[in-house]
Amino acid sequence: MTHKNTFFPVKKTFNFRGNLLHVDFPLIMGILNLTPDSFYEGSRIGNEEDLILRASNMLKEGAHILDIGACSTRPGAEQPDEATERKRLFPALQVLRKNFPDAILSVDTWRASIAREAVYEFGVDMINDISAGNLDPAMFQTIAECRVPYIMMHMQGTPQTMQKNPVYQDVVQDILSFFARKTQELVRKFHVHDLFIDPGFGFGKTLEHNYILLENLNVFRMLGFPVVVGISRKSMIHRILSCSPEEALNGTTVLHTIALLKGASILRVHDVKPATEAIRLLNFMKKANADTEGK
Repeated sequence: MTHKNTFFPVKKTFNFRGNLLHVDFPLIMGILNLTPDSFYEGSRIGNEEDLILRASNMLKEGAHILDIGACSTRPGAEQPDEATERKRLFPALQVLRKNFPDAILSVDTWRASIAREAVYEFGVDMINDISAGNLDPAMFQTIAECRVPYIMMHMQGTPQTMQKNPVYQDVVQDILSFFARKTQELVRKFHVHDLFIDPGFGFGKTLEHNYILLENLNVFRMLGFPVVVGISRKSMIHRILSCSPEEALNGTTVLHTIALLKGASILRVHDVKPATEAIRLLNFMKKANADTEGK
């Protein structure tokens, strides 16, 4: 089903631990992978020096948020236990907070205990949960108590099972209904309002599902929350182009541009500079057209 390309008003002001961030234009979230088995080898961080350099470059190139993850979520990936995630993640957060005290840090985790400790012990500003609370029922209450913005992503199944024949009656409508239920629960039961939604490209979707979601991305804005897009170097690009993740930057930029035109509010990326340039060009185009219409 193709939905009308209508743009809906969405929430624009978010409270990041006392600092208000206005999402008046698309933001860039830079990916910092602490896992040894991420699908894109070029994103793996091996030591403290590499972490500092990667974070510094991302911030200089225009990243608004740094998203740190210590559990690989590639299809078929085995999830490390909590002790392993903690051992990978917390020293890195300490390094980042020391070297970049003003940076907005997000932690990519589905564990409520990790989220809580990251916020209270390391001043993390945001939680990014691939399961929208489905993998840990304590997550929603934790977000309410921590009072930080929350990205909820849609995933059918788990990283181990998600790509084993994913089926939907209508992929857009099914995921829209999923988010309608989840956002309503968070707002009404837990009084959480600083929400972002992520359709979860590649997380329990076929190649066709991914492109149907991209074409209809604007529909998710009807829920009133900004949409996060994570498609950087994913298989939905390199499977079509017959290339490796390392060769998928050009395809990534093309799809990022489409996502922006469809109303994406945050791009979660491995490569900050190309995403920044795409946003700058599109913003100039929109401004030029607005100025022309105003004359």
